[in-house]
Amino acid sequence: MLASTASYEITWEKLPDDFVLDNEPVDNINQPSLAAALTESLQVASKLLPNALTTTNYGICATVNQKIVVKAPDWAYIPSIRVSREEIKRSYTPQLQGDIPVIVMEFLSDTEGGEYSSKPTYPPGKWFFYEQVLKVPNYAIFEPDAGELEVYQLDDFQRYQLQNPDANNRYWIAEMRLFLGIWQGTRENRTGYWLRWWDDNGNLLLWGSERAERLAAQLRAAGIEPEI
Repeated sequence: MLASTASYEITWEKLPDDFVLDNEPVDNINQPSLAAALTESLQVASKLLPNALTTTNYGICATVNQKIVVKAPDWAYIPSIRVSREEIKRSYTPQLQGDIPVIVMEFLSDTEGGEYSSKPTYPPGKWFFYEQVLKVPNYAIFEPDAGELEVYQLDDFQRYQLQNPDANNRYWIAEMRLFLGIWQGTRENRTGYWLRWWDDNGNLLLWGSERAERLAAQLRAAGIEPEI
């Protein structure tokens, strides 16, 4: 499949089996936990459709001017894939294998990761790749230590524009019909800032442990001691 933007030719091709992927470990111990928390609440709330795909530090590919580009956002949500999960075990190519991600996220760490890089030359920066190549409609950059979140959305000119949060300090992700915001608390022995989802009625999407705790409290209120 073929598309073009400005002077860039973009094709959607499967990653060759002999392509060497970057196997560097994540550079922040909190990244896997932050990503897992985002996915779990979607699963618990039945907001994760059977063909949807969430990725964590996993290669998303495109070919720009006949050169393969692979970026691995810290978290991404793809509404639907059109191939078996076995076919995308190593990487995922939008358009060819399924939908464009509707949101990608980067979690800032102490090292310079280039989350704001709009460098168009090979290899292109993350910002350029998400905005101009993939055209992901939502790009979130989260600084977990300070609890600072920036959400950018594509405007009518296909450029990212920084969004203002609503009165609850949350951002509406229209493609998911969910709000994204910051929550402070403890999960899996980590106390700090987390990214959470809220539905369109303002209800927090719970993690499994939270739902279990709520159910136990309801049982106790009804005079029933829950089994442990």
